[in-house]
Amino acid sequence: MWVVLAFISALCLGFYDISKKIALRDNAVVDVLTLSVIISSLLLSVPLLLSYACPSMMQQTLFYVPTMSLKGHLLTVLKSAIVLSSWIFAYISLKHLPISVVSPMQATRPMWTLIGALLIFNERLNGLQWIGVLLAIGSILLFSFRMTKHSSIDRKSSIVQSSINNRYYAALALAIILGACSGLYDKYLMRRFDHNAVQVYYTFYQALMMIITWAIVNRHQLSINRQSSLVQLSIKNVGAIVLISLFLVMSDNVYMLALSYPDSMIAIVSTIRRGGAVIGFAYGLLFLKEQDPLPKMLCMAGICAGLLCLAFA
Repeated sequence: MWVVLAFISALCLGFYDISKKIALRDNAVVDVLTLSVIISSLLLSVPLLLSYACPSMMQQTLFYVPTMSLKGHLLTVLKSAIVLSSWIFAYISLKHLPISVVSPMQATRPMWTLIGALLIFNERLNGLQWIGVLLAIGSILLFSFRMTKHSSIDRKSSIVQSSINNRYYAALALAIILGACSGLYDKYLMRRFDHNAVQVYYTFYQALMMIITWAIVNRHQLSINRQSSLVQLSIKNVGAIVLISLFLVMSDNVYMLALSYPDSMIAIVSTIRRGGAVIGFAYGLLFLKEQDPLPKMLCMAGICAGLLCLAFA
């Protein structure tokens, strides 16, 4: 069952990436992040309030949110900081790099998660699972090497532009590393706390952190115009920002539920979840008319083949 949940999470994550790309066209990174996290918090406040008001009713559903200890809250705050840092770097890279580059490269995250799962949690994969994971990750790495070579050729035409792009690729690398750490930390939390409680409270903490970050970034504007407010964030592409929140809440919920199963493996769940890159690739190719599709298509074919192995393992 946890494998099915991982695939559902991957599907939602793919549409989440598309929503981010659309929302970032005409909005600043920090604005989109802040508003989307606030909306997610509002969505998750509904099951939280119902759990407090009608606990007996909510306990019969999959959305009951139990209370957490002080230790649980502190560990959840740490998760919020890790995830938020990864998001900021990911949003920066996505705003300035093609989605058909960002989504597949972010899919290399399972490679680092796999290493951590083997070393920290002593996970052991069977033969077909190894084939699936290595096929998917190997396809991504080959694609990354191809894009690096292509970038080195372009660099001859513009040193300044290359320097700018390098900063965005560095931001993408940080997002991937922090994301892998978050995945390993998620398994640790899911073995100790309720998945609904972790999702609800870490989203609330993220919203608080993001509001503070937004205020710091916009402190000059706020000092000039005391009437400035978060309402300004929703001027453009508000529908896409709402979709970011919806798809993220759904993806995270089924993802954490999958990890709460005693026999689930973060190496497998993480690999499947990043398979949502296929959706981002298809969107970039069909609607954004991104160039050089052949190597990307080969990469996506490798990912799909790997996911099929994991589905039937």
